[in-house]
Amino acid sequence: MNKKNKIKIVVNGKVLIVNLKFSLKNLIEKLKAPTNKIAIELNEEIVDKKKLNKIFLKNKDKIEIVHFIGGG
Repeated sequence: MNKKNKIKIVVNGKVLIVNLKFSLKNLIEKLKAPTNKIAIELNEEIVDKKKLNKIFLKNKDKIEIVHFIGGG
């Protein structure tokens, strides 16, 4: 593994190592999270899901993904 091409991010408190130029959309696809049932926070800012493919992750980014669960 070439460390120059990798970055370290934190997703819901867990450290992940991903490639440089890894977008938020790539992350959601990797985690198999349904975009219509989640909210995403990047470094304490809510992310507009329409911009997922334009947001590229940087070293030490902190991502929180919250799943919505229906109930009554």
